[in-house]
Amino acid sequence: MSNTNETVMFPQLNKPAPNFNAKTTYGMKSLEDYKGKWLILFSHPADFTPVCTTEFMGFATRAEQFKELNCELLGLSIDSVHAHIAWARSIEENFGVKIEFPIIADLSMDVAKAYGMIQPGASDTAAVRATFIIDPEGIMRAMVYYPMSNGRSIDEFLRVLKALQTSDNNKVATPENWQPGQEVIVPPPATMEAAEARKSEGYNYVDWYYSTKSL
Repeated sequence: MSNTNETVMFPQLNKPAPNFNAKTTYGMKSLEDYKGKWLILFSHPADFTPVCTTEFMGFATRAEQFKELNCELLGLSIDSVHAHIAWARSIEENFGVKIEFPIIADLSMDVAKAYGMIQPGASDTAAVRATFIIDPEGIMRAMVYYPMSNGRSIDEFLRVLKALQTSDNNKVATPENWQPGQEVIVPPPATMEAAEARKSEGYNYVDWYYSTKSL
């Protein structure tokens, strides 16, 4: 039975992401280093594991697409810098994919614990497949957790990043599986008068609470 007095803190959406100052394969990195840019921070259970290898190659081969969206990548696992370097070199030698983004060496588990990457139901010593999207102001905007047995879809994180940026820039929402170029959802009216007027406002109208438009 768990201790009911034990408090486990996890990051929260639309709140400041936990600060960190950590050793990586590209020197010390802190959350402040990414001020003014979007950041995708993602954890993996361990170096030299097959599923994680495919995910790192997936992020690496799409790194330029993330950069075009003003987004940096930052990996993490509870392994040493030397293990990270050896793994990255192995990936390049065996698969021809170069890992050019930093990987946090979190042997103390400080960053993993601050971000809720340690899930006791999965492991007490390894970070699960957690992915965090942090905006240029250091605010947590999205969080996704995967089990250790199944790899992530990197294309989905590109899609979510584009959707978040579109929503921020245009004050709109996006529907299921929205892709750039598709219509976006207009925020629904907040008063009876506004609901009554919505039909005549020139949007693609379905009902007072659901209208779309092209950007």
